[in-house]
Amino acid sequence: MQSSIEETTPAGIAGHAPAGWGELLSGKNGLYALALAGGVTLHAVNMYIATTVMPSVVQDIGGMDFYAWATTLFVVASILGAALTARLLKSAGPRGAYVVATLLFAAGTLISSLAINMPVMLAGRSVQGLGGGFLYALAYGLTRVVLPERLWGRAIGLISAMFGVATLIGPAIGGIFAEYGAWRAAFWWLLPVSGLFAVVAFATLPRSSWDRNERVSIPVLQLILLTGAVLAVSAGSLSQETLWKVVGLGAAIFMIAIIAVVDRDAKARLLPRRSFSLSTPLGALYLTIALLMLSMQPEIYVPYLLQHLHGQSPLWAGYLAALMAIGWTVASFLSSRWQEKGGDRLVVAGPVLALAGLVLLAIFLPIHGSGNWSLLAPVCLGLILIGFGIGLAWPSLVTRVYQSAPPTEQDLAAGGMTTVQLFAIAFGTACAGMVANFAGIAVPGGVEGAANASLWLSVIFALAPVIAVAVASKVIRIAGGKD
Repeated sequence: MQSSIEETTPAGIAGHAPAGWGELLSGKNGLYALALAGGVTLHAVNMYIATTVMPSVVQDIGGMDFYAWATTLFVVASILGAALTARLLKSAGPRGAYVVATLLFAAGTLISSLAINMPVMLAGRSVQGLGGGFLYALAYGLTRVVLPERLWGRAIGLISAMFGVATLIGPAIGGIFAEYGAWRAAFWWLLPVSGLFAVVAFATLPRSSWDRNERVSIPVLQLILLTGAVLAVSAGSLSQETLWKVVGLGAAIFMIAIIAVVDRDAKARLLPRRSFSLSTPLGALYLTIALLMLSMQPEIYVPYLLQHLHGQSPLWAGYLAALMAIGWTVASFLSSRWQEKGGDRLVVAGPVLALAGLVLLAIFLPIHGSGNWSLLAPVCLGLILIGFGIGLAWPSLVTRVYQSAPPTEQDLAAGGMTTVQLFAIAFGTACAGMVANFAGIAVPGGVEGAANASLWLSVIFALAPVIAVAVASKVIRIAGGKD
């Protein structure tokens, strides 16, 4: 018999005694937090380095049509890494899992740095993404294993905040090296840092805290379909014919529908039971997470658009693009404090702010200027609002996923949350590539193509937070939450 909605409704964050930052950052908890946050920092810094140097990469080795693929394949590989995390933990334990993940990440980084053409770059980014997916999923998966529940909200806020740390480091590294025509050195910089983190993880994390007798099943068919859905959109984006773009998008939607049917009765499932139903808390929560992730995907083109439309250098374009993550970071810290009293309001307010940010981008980003701050200021505000909106809702959403899952499906819910997030990013970047290519970012290209692409990207992706507001409201109604 399926569980009733009431049985799977989260108790609410307010039901737990608030925990302070001091408890999280001291003693053994502090060591665990260092390791978990460190892996996410490495992953996030790499993301902003890659985003910042990509305009220089395509200028050097070509492949503008595949611009979005560098991110799409990275995230698709991250999905596979996230899905395989439970198997890796079972065989290697937390300590070994982090070392393996870091070595894979470093190998992909080395390949990317040596790329002489776009296919080699895409191969390197794929290997890098596999390691990054492990690092990212391990952080969320081990949070509930090594830390008490009262610290989950703070820990999630800290992990999210690492993207803010990455915004200070990533664009600086990528931008400085790109300005000097040495984008490869931006990737080389990550290699010694990866080695240092592997040592920290090995010394900090427990050798084993995983039930080695537990059977870990991998939803192979669902993962193949997820990958196929993303690649279908990406392949369609390469064609100049609208028909093939529609075919690619239609094929992706069809494969997602098949996943929902297959996963319902599969022995190895991608998500907890009834997660594809909007009548359950988990279904509504997962969809809200996916929509929020879609809201920010125009970000991958922001450095390119700022350089070509607003006369920004690679360094400043990287930093301005990172304002979205800065907004996320600030909001994550504030949300972890506010969620005890107003978690429901935050879940709805987040998408509203993200929508406001995309509206600002749609109005001001397409206007060609030479660095005039009357144009740049509203663009910057828009980027901040998108990130702030997502960060405001994020800790409440993630904690509710943990609390909504049945006790027997806690592991699946934690891994599923990461899978949903990463799939939404991969699908979103593939769609962003389709929209940008359709709008003419490659052909005719130049200022005209960039202006058209910036407008269409902002308008199309503004639909995501609009839908997210409705779904987030449904989350509150299902949970029966009242502030």
